[in-house]
Amino acid sequence: MPWQILIGNVAAVALVISVWMHLHYKLYRLSKVQAELGFGLMMGLGAILSMLLSVEVDSGYFLDLRSTLLAVSAVYGGPLAVLMTAALTSVQRISMGGAGVEPALISIVLVSVFGLAVHVRFGRGSADVKKALACAVTVAAVTLAMSIFHRGGWSHITTVSLAVIGVKFAATLAAASVITYFHAFTLERDILKAALTQAPDFHYVKDRNSRFVVTNLNVARNHDRTKSSEMVGLTDFDLYPSEMAQAFFDREQEIMATGEPIVDFEEPLVQENGRERWSMTSKIPLRNRHGDLIGLSGVTRDITEKKRLVQEALDSKNVLSQAMMEMSDGLAMFNSAGRLVFCNDQYRAAFPRSADARQPGADITDILQAVMRNGERIDVSPEAGEDWIETEAAQLFLTHDSEIPMFDGRWLRQRTRLAADGSALVVVSDITSMKHSEERLTQLALKMKGLADTDALTGIANRRAFNEAISEEFARARRAESALSLLLIDVDHFKAYNDTYGHLEGDNCLRMIGEVLRSIAKRPCDLAARFGGEEFAILLPGTDRDGALRLAKILRSALHRQAIPHSESSKAIVTVSIGAANILDRFATPADLVAAADQALYAAKKHGRDCVEAALGQARAA
Repeated sequence: MPWQILIGNVAAVALVISVWMHLHYKLYRLSKVQAELGFGLMMGLGAILSMLLSVEVDSGYFLDLRSTLLAVSAVYGGPLAVLMTAALTSVQRISMGGAGVEPALISIVLVSVFGLAVHVRFGRGSADVKKALACAVTVAAVTLAMSIFHRGGWSHITTVSLAVIGVKFAATLAAASVITYFHAFTLERDILKAALTQAPDFHYVKDRNSRFVVTNLNVARNHDRTKSSEMVGLTDFDLYPSEMAQAFFDREQEIMATGEPIVDFEEPLVQENGRERWSMTSKIPLRNRHGDLIGLSGVTRDITEKKRLVQEALDSKNVLSQAMMEMSDGLAMFNSAGRLVFCNDQYRAAFPRSADARQPGADITDILQAVMRNGERIDVSPEAGEDWIETEAAQLFLTHDSEIPMFDGRWLRQRTRLAADGSALVVVSDITSMKHSEERLTQLALKMKGLADTDALTGIANRRAFNEAISEEFARARRAESALSLLLIDVDHFKAYNDTYGHLEGDNCLRMIGEVLRSIAKRPCDLAARFGGEEFAILLPGTDRDGALRLAKILRSALHRQAIPHSESSKAIVTVSIGAANILDRFATPADLVAAADQALYAAKKHGRDCVEAALGQARAA
């Protein structure tokens, strides 16, 4: 009979674990505290159920699996969960009465304490066999210890008692293993969901009828929805004009009919305001494990800006080509002795200050003397002398191209080609327009680089520009043995700010903070950057730790003066926590410097936020 009761207890444990796993999906949006309390409540109810199915083995002593659920609650739920479970378990055991109440309560405390120790040792996010085994060992060890205490020594422990301990160990190990597997599975699901919903491009999955099954937030926002869940069940016919939606639908149905994906398909989209935007889309059919088609997955990227830049570059190239086609080239021929044999009017016109010297029969050295004497080329001084003339004359008998800056701002390209008899053919082209076009292209490239290095929201440097800058400044500081400081800044309670005021106001808040950072990082060598999300960074070359801390204090004061309202903050305004680190602390790599500043930032948040913490130091501002 006791064994049948114990088997019933095992079934009760399995039922409780199963119910929790199913409820977990329904309660996915609970906060962490609510989830812990919910887990503790479920384990506590399971423990009560186990005690209701218990068998009285001695007067006032009951056999059940309450310790299994108590240990699982402590190890996998944490302090709040086990507090809830222990409270429910204790109340039920006290209500059952008997001589074993006091030892039972001691057992509850021991399992809870040792379970929490396992929780701390392996960490909240850990999910492995060692953790499950430690959970089971905790139950077995406490049960054995209490049995020895109850029986009056090891010699009084019976085979039945050891068998009961073994059953408890096995039941706990099984329950913990199931929880471990479930946590690992849930983590994988959360990672996949986060990767899909938080990706920067437009990601979506559709069913066989081209209905949205899941999208990321970008897709929802693009269609004036605030949550990706609002896209579920919609089709393109709900979002686009019928003709465009029909084209999308037909193309997707063809993909699912043929099984052939489309990759990097570019197409223009005309918005409701009449403006045209370009997108690049890849769509692939999805199949289940049996190979049956179940829908498609798509990724769409807005390439309007890329298209514009490509078109501008193409237009610039066409302008350059047209300019070269319309150039009037000068032509001259020199014999092997270096005398001018022939030249056209365009050749002489290209060199107005030495045109009189460029006559058939003239020696190349005489022509070059006229160039130097009259200051025709801005790269040649009138005092250059014979050395320059000899060097330049020797170039006539080498096949090469050269560009010549002229006194009047023109640029000439001189192409020299040698013939088999030693004569030289010289073609001179006016490349002034091409030079100007090159300058425009250079400016465009610099502009593109500026766009690539700038955070679109705040207008300050982005993470890419920060990574490049810290690598360069770190290497420079190490070589020069000079100071280099880093401030990492995190906006306090920014999630609560977004939840309260909305993402648009959140974006405005980040822009205002970016302006404050830009006003603080005044020197040309300073760099204010958006580090990611609500985190910012200021790189301070040539600044020691005290200087960085002073600047951090100025930053906090400047933000306080902004007085951005934040009703969910204890300060009632938006504040920041700042971590500071300096290269003089002998960090080996830029990553070490960032890690030290990040640890200091964590310490600042731990010390109450709205303060500054220095790496390896104390808080410098409250």
